[in-house]
Amino acid sequence: MKLCIFGAGSIGAYLGVELARGGIDVSLVARGPHLQAMKKNGVTLRVGDAEHTEHPRCTDDPAELGPQDFVIVTLKAHSVAGVCDAMQPLLGPDSAVVTAVNGIPWWYFHKLDGPWADHRVTAVDPDGTQWNLLGPGRAIGCVVYPAAEIVAPGVVEVQPHVSQNRLPIGEPDGSRSERAKALSQALIAAGFKAPVRSDIRSDIWIKLWGNLAFNPISALTGATLEDIARDKETRALARAMMVEGQAVGEKLGARFAIDVDKRIDGAEQVGAHRTSMLQDLSLGRPMEIDAMVGAVAELGRLVGIATPTIDAVYALVRRRAIEAGCYPG
Repeated sequence: MKLCIFGAGSIGAYLGVELARGGIDVSLVARGPHLQAMKKNGVTLRVGDAEHTEHPRCTDDPAELGPQDFVIVTLKAHSVAGVCDAMQPLLGPDSAVVTAVNGIPWWYFHKLDGPWADHRVTAVDPDGTQWNLLGPGRAIGCVVYPAAEIVAPGVVEVQPHVSQNRLPIGEPDGSRSERAKALSQALIAAGFKAPVRSDIRSDIWIKLWGNLAFNPISALTGATLEDIARDKETRALARAMMVEGQAVGEKLGARFAIDVDKRIDGAEQVGAHRTSMLQDLSLGRPMEIDAMVGAVAELGRLVGIATPTIDAVYALVRRRAIEAGCYPG
């Protein structure tokens, strides 16, 4: 099996180390000082007191790698369209593209039964670049629960208090395909809990459910997860957004196996964690607003579910990002 991780920042480098330790022929596409350090010294992973270094092939030129069996995309959602051309040398006739990306994926309506089959999600793929250049037939869904950060170029540290080693995957049509089973086995050999799910969209919604509310509220307020959940007013705001989001997801056939209040309690238990959107705002980086929030508002309009709270928070956080120079594009 040949597997490439495209966008090997913190999560991608973490996966790369564990897959290499599991015996997979893995390569990493990255850039900048992080890439140079990984090429020179390998990729070092710290988990608690343990430290491991692996030396996968690292490059900023996908043409050096050739066609892959799997390309796992670990970029921020708004960055994917811009690299679709660069990804082409990695894509052979049977290559799969695994979307390990936050939010509603660009392929969401591929193989989805019902009146919205093959609908394009404008918020995450406005001009159809991903749909046309990657192709929905290549797509395998993946929900990323691990959490990691780059503490120095080439050095990644897993955050045990917020990280889980779950990476559920699934085909858009819900089948247990040979390629999905092969990927699952590779991820399991690398130490991850990576079952092939028959309804990966429901898994996507459960992860998105919290991101939809807690990320923009944290960016607007500067508050941590536990502060948002413990404050009566911000908890009510998050809950209202999540209730609206659940209605949209259920209209599209997703199942929510946990109660909304228990989901909020789970976020509170993570503690004083700064969400990725708040971190991006603080560092002046583009924020994943459209995939996490705008896409849900768009899907609400599509299926006829009102999302007034989501719409209002989306407008505010989008404006906040524009003023800070952190809105993609």
